[in-house]
Amino acid sequence: MTAAASAAAARRKGAGAGVAGATPGVDAVVAKGWWRAHQWLLARRAVQVAVLLLFLVGPWFGIWIVKGNLSSSLTLGVLPLTDPYVLAQTLAAGHWPLRAAWIGAAIVLVFYLLVGGRTYCSWVCPLNPVTDAAAWLRRRLGLKGGAHVTRKTRYAWLAATFVVAAASGTAAWELVNPVSLWQRGLIFGLGAGWAVMAAIFLFDVFVMNRGWCGRLCPMGAFYSLPARWSPVRVVAARRDRCNDCLDCMAVCPEPVVIRPALKGLGGAGPVITSPNCTNCGRCIDVCAVDVFSFGTRWHGHAPLPVAPVAAAAE
Repeated sequence: MTAAASAAAARRKGAGAGVAGATPGVDAVVAKGWWRAHQWLLARRAVQVAVLLLFLVGPWFGIWIVKGNLSSSLTLGVLPLTDPYVLAQTLAAGHWPLRAAWIGAAIVLVFYLLVGGRTYCSWVCPLNPVTDAAAWLRRRLGLKGGAHVTRKTRYAWLAATFVVAAASGTAAWELVNPVSLWQRGLIFGLGAGWAVMAAIFLFDVFVMNRGWCGRLCPMGAFYSLPARWSPVRVVAARRDRCNDCLDCMAVCPEPVVIRPALKGLGGAGPVITSPNCTNCGRCIDVCAVDVFSFGTRWHGHAPLPVAPVAAAAE
């Protein structure tokens, strides 16, 4: 067994014993340096801050680059952008949107069809840093288990938002949507948005790991639909290097999407094809042996990982 594999095995044993403070990505920092081991995380945070600032500099400083919010906006007085989920709710409520709303929704939908629908969840959604922080704290505290709800529940919530819209004649979900409430809270100060943010944080830490984004959020369910055809994918291009350290699984918000591509289950290729992958890039960051990279859905097959018995014989 190689020195790297031995170190990974020792760390896995400690993590398996429930040692609080076990930190995925430590090996990656040693092997690649701190910046490379956090490059995609830093890129996501920069995009999230930039998106929020574009909306906030208007009401805060009177510099109106973007007017509106993440549901519907107008950039530089020319470019309309509309959340296609909001448009769909509006239609379900029995209202016909204006032409600008259709154009804005089409632009957004095409964008997410290309880069992956759930890229919204990891790169744009302002709640993502909150849920990531909750997952980090849960790992640091060594918390295990918790409530269990199937991941399909979010699709039931998604359907329910359309039923309520049809019954009420309004896009009722947007009145309580945590993303909208959080954005309003940032603009206008303390209020329901901050309370909802705190509730989601505590829920993810103490009740259900990645519970909101991974199991309940109807927006995540909606954006997973166009992700089925997105060309941009995370690829386990060098899966033959995998040393089973499990760091990728520990940091992934949707860990079930990794294993088929990483282990070739059922003859699967190295491309993570699940529409639930958020393209967050954290598996790329924390992998010390650079198994993962961004690629396309047409990436060819790669050698399978070395069998555990063969690895132990090295």
